[in-house]
Amino acid sequence: MTVAPVPEGAAPDAPAPDAAAPPGSAARTAELLGELRTLIVRHAGRGPQLKTEILDGVAITCAYRPTLPVSAMAEPSLAVVGQGVKRTILNGVPHDYRAGQYLVVSVDLPVTGQALEADEDEPFVVFSMTLDPAAIAPLLLETGNTTKPPAFTGLAVSDATPELLDPVVRLLRLLGRPDDLRVLAPGIEREILWRLITGDQGALVRQIGLANSSIAHISRTIRWIRRHYDEPLRIADLADLAGMSPSAFHRHFRSATSMTPIQFQKQIRLREARALLLTGPVDVADIGHRVGYGSPSQFSREYRKAFGAPPGRDAARHAEHG
Repeated sequence: MTVAPVPEGAAPDAPAPDAAAPPGSAARTAELLGELRTLIVRHAGRGPQLKTEILDGVAITCAYRPTLPVSAMAEPSLAVVGQGVKRTILNGVPHDYRAGQYLVVSVDLPVTGQALEADEDEPFVVFSMTLDPAAIAPLLLETGNTTKPPAFTGLAVSDATPELLDPVVRLLRLLGRPDDLRVLAPGIEREILWRLITGDQGALVRQIGLANSSIAHISRTIRWIRRHYDEPLRIADLADLAGMSPSAFHRHFRSATSMTPIQFQKQIRLREARALLLTGPVDVADIGHRVGYGSPSQFSREYRKAFGAPPGRDAARHAEHG
């Protein structure tokens, strides 16, 4: 299912199991989630770094208190929440997902994320894994024909099944056993991908692995915008890069990212500008020019709308708070 905004105040409890689920699956899901929580808490530690990479492209996260919103570029990935609630904001729209649910991101997206619910007794825990098109593609040969329609959305949430949780937990059990992890992890990661491909978000995950899919074409244009964010953007050129007509490109880009190409470029420019402001000498006009703004007033206006304060004040506020 495509992710939809969650109403304010929605209950944080894990979702009820599907009525069509086989007997005992709810109990098995609860058992696996319990072990997933235990393993992540055990191996993530309690240091200042919330996220711990355990393998190339695989990480665990543990937080003992709600976190502040953090802006980042989300890459194609899987995130399984074992406990707590995570909020991901895309183009101003919040999407919440909680214990027993997983998020799939299909393209690079500028998002803001935070853990909403976490404390000492029930920390927020999540398992995440990069979705590599090169790893997904070989598995598509095993799926045969599918009747599911192609998916073009950039974010999607589903309930985690025991079939998906089981290999995730088995991978985490290998932590602390480096020889076993090195030999067995690749096969388990492949199994996780297979469970995604054959699960509720299979159509979306298959799009990531197909070289000629709409998601792949849109991803090419997203990478171009990220590399050339400070340059003028021409829709016709991006449509040519995607191999689509301008109208089809615009439609598919908006479906995948929840924004127009111009809006996407603006978010990239503003995030790059903020990174420059917070890590070096503050010359607002120069930084605006470096990220592609010809008008200092337009840069300040759009920066304030995005981050709640004009550039100079935002930089001073962060410097004051360290």
